[in-house]
Amino acid sequence: MPWRTALKVVLAAGEAVTKALTRAVRDEIRQTQQAAARHATATGQTASETKENANANAKLGISLEESLQILNVKTPLNREDVEKNYEHLFAINDKAKGGTFYLQSKVFRAKERIDEELGRLEQKSEAKKEENAKNE
Repeated sequence: MPWRTALKVVLAAGEAVTKALTRAVRDEIRQTQQAAARHATATGQTASETKENANANAKLGISLEESLQILNVKTPLNREDVEKNYEHLFAINDKAKGGTFYLQSKVFRAKERIDEELGRLEQKSEAKKEENAKNE
């Protein structure tokens, strides 16, 4: 008999954990989409660009807005400024200098997210150039 009670407790706990995890994933997806929508509104992006931005946020686990704040860079993005700020922040957050691995990982993820955005902007620019070349 005690094993039946224990089994019921284990099943109830598993169900509670599953519900909590599902809720957390939904909340994260919603927050990612909201961050992308805020950025799109601020920059005047199209719906497809907003969706791409939301996908990049979800894939890398950090929004572009947060990444810009962490690396202290402004739009329009300049690859040299991003690299300079990344190198500086990554170095000063070294554990040997009193920093933490957590802070270094945030800086690294911020740079990854900005690099993703720079790549997307470069692809968009190349596509426009090709389109203009075809029209001429």
